[in-house]
Amino acid sequence: MTSGPTRRTVLQGGVAAGLAVAATAAAGPFGAAPAGAATATGTNRIRPFRVAVPGTELTALRHRAGATRWPARELVADRSQGVQLATSRALVKYWTTRYDWRRFETKLNALPQFTTEIDGVDIHFVHVRSPHKDALPLLVTHGWPGSIVEFLDATGPLTNPTAHGGRASDAFHLVIPSIPGFGFSGQPTEIGWDTTRIAKAWIELMRRLGYSRYVAQGGDVGAGVTDALGRLAPSGLTGIHLNLLLAALGGVKFPTGTAEEQAAAAAVTAFGTTGNAYLLEQSTRPETIGYALSDSPAALAAWLLDHDTDSYLKISRTFQGGAAAGNLTRDHVLDNISLYWLTRTGVSAARVYWESFQAQLAGAGATPPPVKVPVGFSAFPGEIFQAPRSWVAAVYPTLNYYNQPVRGGHFAAWEEPSLFTDELRAAFRYLR
Repeated sequence: MTSGPTRRTVLQGGVAAGLAVAATAAAGPFGAAPAGAATATGTNRIRPFRVAVPGTELTALRHRAGATRWPARELVADRSQGVQLATSRALVKYWTTRYDWRRFETKLNALPQFTTEIDGVDIHFVHVRSPHKDALPLLVTHGWPGSIVEFLDATGPLTNPTAHGGRASDAFHLVIPSIPGFGFSGQPTEIGWDTTRIAKAWIELMRRLGYSRYVAQGGDVGAGVTDALGRLAPSGLTGIHLNLLLAALGGVKFPTGTAEEQAAAAAVTAFGTTGNAYLLEQSTRPETIGYALSDSPAALAAWLLDHDTDSYLKISRTFQGGAAAGNLTRDHVLDNISLYWLTRTGVSAARVYWESFQAQLAGAGATPPPVKVPVGFSAFPGEIFQAPRSWVAAVYPTLNYYNQPVRGGHFAAWEEPSLFTDELRAAFRYLR
């Protein structure tokens, strides 16, 4: 019996892949270029961007979601058969009656947004420069089923620490790109974008922005991109920070001599046996699930929610009247889901796993170069597994910072922006 692809084989070596785009030159999908924005004549230009979703799209979304044909209720009392019907119904009810996309659109447009074409792909990104002159440039990469939404509420604390209980010496200039195929970046029109190619695009982005020295951070898909950056070792990169240890999810054998290591190993096994349905589908047949993701808002929402037990339970509780887990409020969750729906990126984002798996197969047996820059790692307790320091150090011998925050899960920056900010300040402080 052959085994399916593991999360590591899907993510390592090609995490944020499958992404080349054909978006409009002066503005992305549903985006409007402000007066005076650069035209398409210079492909290397950085062009201002604003979000402008037509009202007809919002009306159509509410209509489609309201007309959902619901499946029969699950036959178990937990999530072992998937996203629970009560959760989906509550989410769609709130989405169609109370959620306000314009609130989020205003929030996005209050931030400096841009697009630029790199390697034939139109890349959307948020770029917030700190008011503090000695700020350290920081490149952060989101994952799936997330987006740049994950980092928005950490933007203020990261770039202007003195306004958020920090010191001027903690400041970052912040660059938040949307992975091709996600959000307002263009969608792929050809195959071949793996983690390394994404990382090379990010290197070019930082060069265009004039940053000769910077650090990088990522979780989930973003952890693969950031890992690739570390292995490419561009001259300007001085350190990386991660909050997911991808190597542990792909069959690599780590020590299990301590209680902490045993708990991590058990969590990895549980994910591989009962928690990775989305990974198997997206890494082998993304187009098939893409029909549902493109046609049904309820299907898209359920698919995005069914990622990991910790985040699902927190989000499910919130939609059914419970207290929000940190920043994972109903509105914030629907900001992310609506972004996928309105940009029609359900399938293009799903293909990142297929592309990554193909890249892994093509490079089977090859030994990647080591990460030589300093590495920081934060093991949040609600992650798929909480990586022990011993495991992280085995993958990254240059590990320079390790901590286990008291709260937070897979969407660490999104759920706990203050704790996430503290982690980055601590991890990169010695590099300033």
